[in-house]
Amino acid sequence: MDSTHLDAGLDDRLVDGYLRRLGVGRPPRPTAAALSELHLRHLLTVPFENLSVQLGERIVLEERRLVEKVVEERRGGFCYELNGAFGALLAALGFEVTFLAARVCGDQGRLGIPYDHMALRVGPADGGAWLADVGFGAHSHYPLRWADRGEQKDPGGVFRIAEAEAEAEAEGTGTGTGTGDLDVVRDGSPQYRLEVRPRVLGDFVAGAWWHSTSPESHFTRSLVCSRVTEDGGRITLSGRRLKVTAPEGGSTERELVTDEEVLGVYRERFGIVLEQVPEVSAGGAGPQG
Repeated sequence: MDSTHLDAGLDDRLVDGYLRRLGVGRPPRPTAAALSELHLRHLLTVPFENLSVQLGERIVLEERRLVEKVVEERRGGFCYELNGAFGALLAALGFEVTFLAARVCGDQGRLGIPYDHMALRVGPADGGAWLADVGFGAHSHYPLRWADRGEQKDPGGVFRIAEAEAEAEAEGTGTGTGTGDLDVVRDGSPQYRLEVRPRVLGDFVAGAWWHSTSPESHFTRSLVCSRVTEDGGRITLSGRRLKVTAPEGGSTERELVTDEEVLGVYRERFGIVLEQVPEVSAGGAGPQG
């Protein structure tokens, strides 16, 4: 697989099944408008979730396997899985797709581990390039224009892609990298630092293993299943706590008491059919492949 152009070799059955899950038809051409529609529909239908970590399921970082999880098992995943699968779909539809590594900004601006997060640089046939990311939880609903260094308004907030050194100077920290890295900023708060060097999916195995097994990872210490709602808000199930956030920011929360309620929410609100209620365990299953 060439590092600058993903070619997952998905067959028509998987591609058509993926598009059916998203509720869209096959775009006639890989345009920016088609990318925007696919991006939003992915956020609406395929949840961001870490259930595999807590259920002891293997996380296999291979494009075809990731797509099968979305299409055949009706599941979601975390960043490597969601953006890995989405990238494979986009490549099969004729988009130019590049995997990019990022480090998530934590408390006091501290950056996470290398290969902490995966995002996509996507080139449609009608020119330009876009930052696509359907695997970061609460984020932009639409792709962001790669070359635009100004504010980009989106239903998910006001975003900016800034040169990392310029961002550091603006904040007065003097911690710019000088490597061409980019900071992705939402509502004035840095979300992650993005490397511009092309990567392959196998580069992220160590990061996925760490997030699946380390007691320091929030994925081993919590349960989350979340997606964008049709009105532009968000619904999130964290363990047994169900939170519904309105587009304007207000939210309601309630605790689910019985296992039947929990399994019903997974099934009816996220399309995930489970035989047992996931519970936070001491560890998880590391990725294979």
